[in-house]
Amino acid sequence: MIQLSDPSVTWDIVIVGGGATGLGAAVDAASRGFRVALLEQSDFTKGTSSRSTKLVHGGVRYLAQGDVALVVEALRERGLLRKNAPHLVKDQRFIIGSYRWWEKPFYTLGLTVYDLLAAGRAFGRSRPVSRRQVAGEIPQIVTRGLKGGVVYHDGQFDDSRLAINLLQTAAEQGAVCANYVKVVGLTKDDSGKISGTEVCDMIGNRTYRLRAKAVINATGIFVDDLLKMDVREKADTVRPSQGVHLVLDKSFLGGDTAIMIPRTSDGRVLFGVPWHGKVVLGTTDTPMHESALEPRALDEEIDFILRTAGAYLTKQPGREDVLAVYAGLRPLAAPRKKADGKKTKEISRSHKIFVSDSRLVTVTGGKWTTYRHMAEDVVDRAVAVAGLPRRKCVTKQLHIHGYKKNAGSESFSYVYGSDYEKMLLLQHENAEWTKKLHPGYDYTGLEVVWAVREEMAFTVEDVLARRLRLLFLDARAAIEAAPEVASLMADELGRDDAWKAAQIEAFTTVAGAYCLNRAQH
Repeated sequence: MIQLSDPSVTWDIVIVGGGATGLGAAVDAASRGFRVALLEQSDFTKGTSSRSTKLVHGGVRYLAQGDVALVVEALRERGLLRKNAPHLVKDQRFIIGSYRWWEKPFYTLGLTVYDLLAAGRAFGRSRPVSRRQVAGEIPQIVTRGLKGGVVYHDGQFDDSRLAINLLQTAAEQGAVCANYVKVVGLTKDDSGKISGTEVCDMIGNRTYRLRAKAVINATGIFVDDLLKMDVREKADTVRPSQGVHLVLDKSFLGGDTAIMIPRTSDGRVLFGVPWHGKVVLGTTDTPMHESALEPRALDEEIDFILRTAGAYLTKQPGREDVLAVYAGLRPLAAPRKKADGKKTKEISRSHKIFVSDSRLVTVTGGKWTTYRHMAEDVVDRAVAVAGLPRRKCVTKQLHIHGYKKNAGSESFSYVYGSDYEKMLLLQHENAEWTKKLHPGYDYTGLEVVWAVREEMAFTVEDVLARRLRLLFLDARAAIEAAPEVASLMADELGRDDAWKAAQIEAFTTVAGAYCLNRAQH
């Protein structure tokens, strides 16, 4: 296998950024037969791509805004994603409760259009339902004034788990992918055109250069950092918008059906989505001025979600009920006028690609559902810019690693798809690995060892946040499980007690921001 640091290698395409778009581009380019390297400064999906509402959806809100083209694109991609990763993308039933006489016919009509736009790829048919049916499916919904509702279907998934499967798919197609490798500079030829990248291996603590025919900037909220390595005085192209989610016990909904609140006080929609035995409530849309790898939820965002959900649920959630809170930053187009930054919910989520004078190819915007189409577009552009041979995109038909029909969703193990049986074989190597990491959850040492050996996990946070998702489900339980995870990882990686202690401390610090027992001021 080609080594990333091999100075004799010239890569066809170097992709910077290991989120949804970067990983998708790596799969696309490698499956076309190009020599591909993907570089991620932290862990895969450490940023925005691990912090979604866990939906693969066309975007009912975008339909209401009249962005039909984006909805059609997203619904098409939703269908392809379910076809190619059926172990991760599940049909999720939603209900919109109706409290005014006109709401049921109004939403029935809109969601029927939504189904029609799916053009045969609908997950299920939208239809009006009675007050009694609504209360039966969402036992905790407020029934006072409830006149019925509308059922519709969308996709639910696990974002970071899909990312890991995309990583594995890219590697199977011949891409070389690396986390904890940060781009610190861009190299150029005598004519000022990009010729590669200068990188720092954060684990090996060394720097080297990669030669490349094309470089794709898919760094999400950090695209401007790379653009300013190219042109120092470059104006910002991205303005981050923060979305916050709260995770509660599933009893706050009382069933397996998700709730969609179609119009909140800030004009957005609010979802309550069952996910891995919990319920995810979100999201917000708060303009921010700075990007961060670990953004923090604001007090007013937390209170807004609790207040809005509490108006529709008889079991009203309080801060003490929040098992985890997480914040993500969307890379929206920076406003050209100062006033434009006030209503980020109205900025289109469609992606944009642009090429600098030095031939740096940058992609911004988009969302998880459309990652494959974004990847196809940006690879097409990179191929044209670099003069690479034109080869057809094959990802519409490409099964994603772990592909398995009818994988179920009763326990977390379904996310491994076809890998699950292989992972279980590890117990023959060491029966101790079958012990639980935490008494309240079914995760075992087998999954930690698998994450290290097969999924490029290097830190306790990699495992508990993005391989097992426990940090996003129950932050305090994740902190309690950290010592056992550190011990298992140290054995696998050949690390000492000092490493274990540092890892536990570092993870506890990060996880503290996911708990609501901290001062927010």
